[in-house]
Amino acid sequence: MAPWVMHQRWTNVLFAHWSVATEALRPLVPSSLEIDTFNGEAWVGVLPFHMSNVRPRGIPPLPGVSAFHELNVRTYVRRNGRPGVWFFSLDASNALAVRAARAAVSLPYFDASMLMRVQADGSIHYRSDRTHRGARPAGFEATYRGEGPVRPAEPGTLEHFLVERYVLFSEAPTGMIDVKIAHEAWPLQRAVARIVRNTMGDAAGITLSGDPRHLHYGARVDVRTWPPRSV
Repeated sequence: MAPWVMHQRWTNVLFAHWSVATEALRPLVPSSLEIDTFNGEAWVGVLPFHMSNVRPRGIPPLPGVSAFHELNVRTYVRRNGRPGVWFFSLDASNALAVRAARAAVSLPYFDASMLMRVQADGSIHYRSDRTHRGARPAGFEATYRGEGPVRPAEPGTLEHFLVERYVLFSEAPTGMIDVKIAHEAWPLQRAVARIVRNTMGDAAGITLSGDPRHLHYGARVDVRTWPPRSV
């Protein structure tokens, strides 16, 4: 296997998940990917977090480039039995990162105005408003924190199904590609969150009704990524 090429650190991650009908997702996901389900249910996640130490292998982080906020909307898929992630959108506060990811791996990244603040009680206040020219408006605002014991998700559980994913799929002009990632198991906690605004699903054509069914928090993982491959 080729060596990994990029390093990233993900911190203060909220995993907010809604159950969504498989038939509602099917038109939005390439037919070459199977929509992955857990006990017959498909899931969509909205994940706000902070990225730092983003750098190519062997190169130190660059000020003003290697740290930014990000907000993902994703579902879970399989291709030839391999579980992975399909992204409906990835909003980021770094214009260079948006353009680099669009060019390198054809991911649907969007420019956004974002704020992430750690409050006096340790909770995270997060706000995002999409600013990408020509894109559908999308926004998110929430306050959240982790509570209780920190532990990895147990294999076979819904939590493991939702958070332990190590391949992303993307549709490039040349066809479907995948990107392998690696990190230690998520140090997972139950999350408490107050979501006051969320139109991220609407922008992707997905209805996310009511409060999330599942909320989890991950304080930090260090991630390595490999070059994209044609599949």
